[in-house]
Amino acid sequence: MAAAFGLIFALLVIFQMSSSVSALSSNYYEQTCPKLESAVTNAVKKAMMNDKTVPAALLRMHFHDCFIRGCDASVLLASKGKNKAEKDGPPNISLHAFYVIDNAKKAVEALCPGVVSCADILALAARDAVALSGGPTWDVPKGRKDGRISKASETRQLPAPTFNISQLQQSFSQRGLSLKDLVALSGGHTLGFAHCSSFQNRIHSFNATLDVDPALNPSFGSSLRSVCPAHNKVRNAGATMDSSTTTFDNVYYKLLLQGNSLFSSDQALLSTRETKALVSKFASSQEMFEKAFVKSMIKMSSISGGQEIRLDCKVVR
Repeated sequence: MAAAFGLIFALLVIFQMSSSVSALSSNYYEQTCPKLESAVTNAVKKAMMNDKTVPAALLRMHFHDCFIRGCDASVLLASKGKNKAEKDGPPNISLHAFYVIDNAKKAVEALCPGVVSCADILALAARDAVALSGGPTWDVPKGRKDGRISKASETRQLPAPTFNISQLQQSFSQRGLSLKDLVALSGGHTLGFAHCSSFQNRIHSFNATLDVDPALNPSFGSSLRSVCPAHNKVRNAGATMDSSTTTFDNVYYKLLLQGNSLFSSDQALLSTRETKALVSKFASSQEMFEKAFVKSMIKMSSISGGQEIRLDCKVVR
């Protein structure tokens, strides 16, 4: 019975993925809003001039949106009344740069009112965040609709930085994503910064006999412990995701192979033959990484979600 249910669930996921992909098109707004992409790109560029953390924020925001109810921009909605929205769920407290999407939406509304969804704007902004950081660009399939439901409680479904490979595989497969997608999308960690709480488990009281995860390069572990002491009280303490944190490249994979990764979920990519081989492949070739990343991003950002076009990305109606 359980096996039959699992098969049915898998088929439903595949159906959802295939039906959402077929509904999207790279030229969806060609007639109705031809200047859409330049408006979004300009908003991202302007924000990046003042804040170098914007690209990482936008990429993470899109990922967190797609993993809850599909890519429906529900992560942008504000809490209202008794309803606590996704952006106020524990994993999303550190999300920022929402203003970039708000500014892009205002610019787009001025060009073509009531035509473009917040979800499509977020998907385009995530692509621009990568491209403007020196990474690849791609044609973003468009035609997503916005959702109206946003619940903080559902953010528990997001893959955590403490996940092992089995937990990661389950989380991704439930959304129609493969192990290759997992490894490729993890490469997004080449951008950004992580707070101590996200990797504290690896540098303090790792297990009953060891304080530090033995998989960590000893000198790297020591540097993390100095930045993040056991009873850290510095709110913004943490570490950059890799040594070239504002450049989209394959350094993340190279550091991972050297024992210089932050999260348990990063280290988990080395725990199976298939995923470790992919890490090595992407570490040796930025071209192969970028090709896989683009393919996986298009796949992830095509997970369906909402049913309408919202005029305001911030308001729950």
